[in-house]
Amino acid sequence: MSRIDESKPFMPVRIAVLTVSDSRTPDEDRSGAVLVDRIASAGHVLAARALLRDERAEIAAQLRAWCADPGIDVVISTGGTGLTGRDVTVEAHRDVYEKEIDAFGTVFTMVSFAKIGTSAVQSRATGGVANGTYLFALPGSPGACKDAWDEILSLQLDYRHRPCNFVEILPRLDEHQRRK
Repeated sequence: MSRIDESKPFMPVRIAVLTVSDSRTPDEDRSGAVLVDRIASAGHVLAARALLRDERAEIAAQLRAWCADPGIDVVISTGGTGLTGRDVTVEAHRDVYEKEIDAFGTVFTMVSFAKIGTSAVQSRATGGVANGTYLFALPGSPGACKDAWDEILSLQLDYRHRPCNFVEILPRLDEHQRRK
């Protein structure tokens, strides 16, 4: 089973947080605040933070800008993953992905099902990779952000996590772009 190998050093990653909402202001962004608090508590670096409306092109543009920034390793968005007409965060993420991390959504659904039962089917959480950067789209509720961070991301973004983690392969995510 998974474990933290205390003999290895902790390696902080640089994480950007994007809140997607038509109704929240920065002061009302509880989900973004949950992520920022957990990022800091874990010893990672908050590299950037923004709040955007549910506009697919604007979300995708922000994701691309952060993926092009060498000071950002991971982007976590919250909000816009539901089923309503204005929920376009998943589509914006997929516009940017080079590769989708299919199992992220599956594992998130498993974690959610344990907490909220069949209501977990209404989430479209997703993860992927673009330009050497990890991207994750989480639902807009603080509880869902806590679950995703505590049960998945805190472990996969910890270099010491065994048997494997996202951090150890981070330097190789864009190796295809370096080979010519």
